[in-house]
Amino acid sequence: MFRAYFDARKNKRNTINQLVFEKCLESNIFELVNEVLKYQYIPKSSICFIVNNPVKREIFAADFRDRVIHHFIYNYISPVFEKTFINDSYSCRLGKGTHYGIKRIDHFIRSCSQNYTKDCYILKLDIRGYFMAMNKKLLFQKAKQELIKQKNKLSFDLPLVLYLIEKTIFNDPTKNCIVKGQKSNWQHLPTDKSLFHAKRNCGLPIGNLTSQLFGNVYLNEFDHWVKKELGIKYYGRYVDDFVLIHENKGYLKFLIPILSNFLHSTLKLDLHPRKIYLQHYTKGVKYLGAMIKPHRIYLGNRTKGNFYNTLQQYNQIIARRTPDKDDIQAFQSSMNSYLGIAKHYKTRKIRKKLIFQHMDNRCWQYVYLLNYDKFVIKPKSRNAVNYVG
Repeated sequence: MFRAYFDARKNKRNTINQLVFEKCLESNIFELVNEVLKYQYIPKSSICFIVNNPVKREIFAADFRDRVIHHFIYNYISPVFEKTFINDSYSCRLGKGTHYGIKRIDHFIRSCSQNYTKDCYILKLDIRGYFMAMNKKLLFQKAKQELIKQKNKLSFDLPLVLYLIEKTIFNDPTKNCIVKGQKSNWQHLPTDKSLFHAKRNCGLPIGNLTSQLFGNVYLNEFDHWVKKELGIKYYGRYVDDFVLIHENKGYLKFLIPILSNFLHSTLKLDLHPRKIYLQHYTKGVKYLGAMIKPHRIYLGNRTKGNFYNTLQQYNQIIARRTPDKDDIQAFQSSMNSYLGIAKHYKTRKIRKKLIFQHMDNRCWQYVYLLNYDKFVIKPKSRNAVNYVG
């Protein structure tokens, strides 16, 4: 449980809930352990709010003690399920992620087209309201069956962990939640993107570590079915966004209703009817924030737009007042995050244009740019209020 706590507090060290928990750390940990051992653990209220970037989403942030439990569960069962996943499931897995997924899809296109010398086609599909549509009973059954199947290889108390999994999956975060923001924030959010409109015994909260893992568990059967039963060699999935690549366009078109039927009948999920993309590889494909085209990968327009908008936000700050230490560090973190994404692709000209044409010149008093890859805070920025180099 202590290990789970240290994992949970990463990047959350200064949040109020974490500080309150840390204030009486040992007593809180032992209290949590006793609740778990006595099968008396009850999740607390979540905080619900809306985020607008990169897209409008409803987030339920669990109480910090519940985050500790999520990490506790994850640390035990993730290695078990990791062995069952296909290589080309990219979300929430060590050594995978968006960059790996983009490189794999690029590799698939090159392999299927024999290095761009033959025809091949890309089918990209999306599941409608995936996290809100997951059936909790079916999910728990899948998780339970796999863990029982592996019980002779497990080094932990299986009934206890299954109890926590059940408590986490069937917890309804909409009950007694603390809503932050105004009701108007939920305007224009599709009902299939909100837990408040989810079907009974359906839906997992976006934002929980366990939700990301269970998202892979839920579609694991589908992944293996596509690879083995349909024989699709070039297939990859990130959460609910998946791509199939084949030399025959007609065959991919033929597969769409078959894929839809399997998802609906077996997993109670539906394909998004407006997110079906089927094109020749020369047209390129937008995937995981990048535009994959023959011989090159571009940064997606949404990411470029967010980069520009963030620059403008800090331009407004520096135009109104002298930035303090927190402003400068926040600027550095935000810019380096975007530069870290951008440097994976052919974006040197874009980075140069965004920074030197759209960044307020007064920013150079506090930072300098290193190889167009990252911003470094100047050691003695005397003009920054309360800044200590």
